[in-house]
Amino acid sequence: MPPAAARTTAQVTLTVIGLVLATLLGLGLLYAAHQVIVWMVVAAFFATALNPLANLLERRVRWCRRWLATLLVFLLVFVLLAGLLALFVIPLSKEAAQLAQTLPDLVRDTWAGRGPLARPMERLRVREYLAEHGDQIQSYLSSLAAPTLGFLRGAATTVVAAVTIFVLAYVMVLQSPGILDGLQRLLPVGQGERARRVGARCAGAVTGYLSGNLLISLICGVLTYAVLAILNVPYAGLIALFVAVADLIPLVGATLGAVVAGLAAFSQSMVAGIVVLVFFVAYQQVENHLLQPVIFARTVQLSPLAVLVAILIAVELAGILGALLAIPVAGMVKVIATEVWAARAAKPGTMAAASQGALTDAEPTPTGSPTDDAGQ
Repeated sequence: MPPAAARTTAQVTLTVIGLVLATLLGLGLLYAAHQVIVWMVVAAFFATALNPLANLLERRVRWCRRWLATLLVFLLVFVLLAGLLALFVIPLSKEAAQLAQTLPDLVRDTWAGRGPLARPMERLRVREYLAEHGDQIQSYLSSLAAPTLGFLRGAATTVVAAVTIFVLAYVMVLQSPGILDGLQRLLPVGQGERARRVGARCAGAVTGYLSGNLLISLICGVLTYAVLAILNVPYAGLIALFVAVADLIPLVGATLGAVVAGLAAFSQSMVAGIVVLVFFVAYQQVENHLLQPVIFARTVQLSPLAVLVAILIAVELAGILGALLAIPVAGMVKVIATEVWAARAAKPGTMAAASQGALTDAEPTPTGSPTDDAGQ
């Protein structure tokens, strides 16, 4: 083999090895930072939804600068979230304080065979079970230290994630005009306005998804309140509000709301609990197969079949995050695909028009041919 060919083979081999190592390094970095990347994706999702409101304030209110419009929007979001949290925390804290006061007397009366819990404990032979398995129960309670520590660590991580997402979304909304202008300058001349138009339509898909999701949660909350109020379940309004908020969470939200409402109904009566469970089973089928496809078909402008397919594929690929982003991502894909298809369809028409114009502008062909002139 000639020396030049050997050097070329060695260069190709080293280049391939370098590309493989660089790819592995990039994948390793992505895996190490996957949690932060997930936070950034969720923050970008909420920033895309809140950015039109900040733009509206900046455009309509003359004295409202970008920083002030962003601050007002996020203050409004913070006040709404704090209000929802207060609606849950204040009644629960009152009930917890009342339970802490009555719990010693309740335990004493139950152990003595009195009170509302005495008969169920006697039927279930709770005393005999505690006496026979006291050592096992004590060892089990002592082993709960590690799961409790893991739960507290997970709760702290959730709080940090929520604060980080909130701050990232705020910065994204604040800097969005500069980011969009920078991206537009990177594009070729004539493509910037088209990219901005496509971006606005993609943002509309995210906003439509959020508005549709809020509408579905409102329907769920209203129906839950009606069922609980008819059954005289206590705190029907508070439970219905919790169900509506939980329904915003993909996959597990509706189930969590159904569990809480079912427990509250069973505390009222066995019949009320069974009715609430039947209601939620039926409602989940209606929401998953009727409300979501129909509402998202109007707000995100996707067909019901596309909504169902997008949700199923995204849940299989990315779990809860996939369920959260499935419909807006599908809407964005539709917007981009429509724009690309329109651009490609316009090219043949433009070329045909140019060809036709060239033929029209050409000089007319003389009636006599050179051969005839020569013959004459």
